[in-house]
Amino acid sequence: MTPEQAAWFQGVFGRLVDNVGHAVLGKPDVVSLVLTAMLAEGHVLLEDAPGTGKTQLAKSLAATVQGTSTRIQFTPDLLPSDVTGVTIYDQASHKFEFHKGPIFASIVLADEINRASPKTQSALLEVMEEGRVTVDGVSHEAGRPFLVIATQNPIEQAGTYKLPEAQLDRFLIKTSIGYPDLDFEERILAGSADRNPSASLSPVITGSAVADMADLAATLYVDPAVLRYTAELARATRDAKDTVLGVSVRGSLAMIRAAKVRAAAHGRHFVLPDDIKALAGPVWTHRLVLDPEAEFSGVTAAGIIARMLEDVAAPQARVA
Repeated sequence: MTPEQAAWFQGVFGRLVDNVGHAVLGKPDVVSLVLTAMLAEGHVLLEDAPGTGKTQLAKSLAATVQGTSTRIQFTPDLLPSDVTGVTIYDQASHKFEFHKGPIFASIVLADEINRASPKTQSALLEVMEEGRVTVDGVSHEAGRPFLVIATQNPIEQAGTYKLPEAQLDRFLIKTSIGYPDLDFEERILAGSADRNPSASLSPVITGSAVADMADLAATLYVDPAVLRYTAELARATRDAKDTVLGVSVRGSLAMIRAAKVRAAAHGRHFVLPDDIKALAGPVWTHRLVLDPEAEFSGVTAAGIIARMLEDVAAPQARVA
């Protein structure tokens, strides 16, 4: 990526955030994180209370990138074919035809993913990882852009199936929208007559342009010193006395992908240690498994990440 391309990337990224911000008020940081995940070709896990704007976020993103959006309400009786689609025999043509499921969309909101059975969860996560669906031996591409925003309700856990650590590791970012500030909530109430504010949004770029931005971000330069710093941080989480499981290699790779997008979004054609620091929480906290005794004592994954950032010195110069 050249400095000119980085400046263009920064401008487009800013317009994307602003456009989504017309419908999702007062949450530019969350919108930036979700866009970072989309351009890094990863997926997002939102752990949030009901009614905080998760569906509106998905619809607004789809409208902004001129894509499609679907919402899948996960329930215990949901089948994998209800997500991916099914092959049906057409008596008129005497052929089997594939009917696409709701997973075939630019932005997919998987609502309360932890309420579905592990079998259905694994079907969704397979599409997330592979970017395609295989039914009866035939592969069907999910397309680009392809972003899954899965949600979990942190309050009510009755009748839920907890996502295993290996599946949590497949989400690039975990974050939450949270409730708006008082002023923004007042603005939301003032516009309550508009039940679907995302419908009035005009697209900023096309889906193919999003794919081009993702390809461009992947070419960003990362100095070996920054790579070393990322590896040292990941190793520190594995060696920490309060963790049973630290950041995986997949987690380190996810960090580099996300850091490239963040650097480009700030108009740079290279990654800084500050990019790693800023993304350490959203990209890594959900990947840690804490020791039960430490967790009972009040230790948190966020606290461990913060401690690692203090203990591991960031590089001050490029590698010669």
